[in-house]
Amino acid sequence: MKQAFLDHSIKWIVKYNSTYSEEDIEKLKYGLEGIYLTITKFIIIGLLAFFLGILKETVLVLIIFNIIRYPAFGFHANKSSTCLFFSIFVFIGLTYLVLHSHYSYEVQFGVCLLCLFSFIFFAPADTPKRPLTNQKKRHIRKMCSIACAIVYIVIILLFKETLVTKLVFTSLIIETIMINPITYKIFHQTFNNYKLCQSH
Repeated sequence: MKQAFLDHSIKWIVKYNSTYSEEDIEKLKYGLEGIYLTITKFIIIGLLAFFLGILKETVLVLIIFNIIRYPAFGFHANKSSTCLFFSIFVFIGLTYLVLHSHYSYEVQFGVCLLCLFSFIFFAPADTPKRPLTNQKKRHIRKMCSIACAIVYIVIILLFKETLVTKLVFTSLIIETIMINPITYKIFHQTFNNYKLCQSH
């Protein structure tokens, strides 16, 4: 199905503009494949969330997560299938778990503290394809990541067990997983890739 979408799209594009080189077409294919995989991933996640009765909550988690994801970066799967299963685990599994769990203020505080330390030590977490080689930008992203994490933690601890705090709590945990070196190690990816660039 993916190949049919790519072939049909490329034929349609070339039909109206025949000046594209082979290199241009390869770039178009790469971009179209990214769009296709993103759309299909969100359709699958959306359907699962709908059947579990957490569609609205999952959408809100994705929005809150992407706010902190922007400065902190984090893990990206190499394969689309890995990305899909990992996304289902964190965005469906963790969201469902947090929404249907009751935990004490002490547990919340402890988890938030671990998350904060993770952002202090590990954010921003770059990838092999996008190493953060600029030291100034890396420093700015770290400060923004920590500031964002602190805001999330204040919301969590201030408003206690409301729907909003559970969604913020889930998003904070997901991004903490995304920037953790253990996650990179599990999926056989290098961490702190900017250091590898500097050594060459």
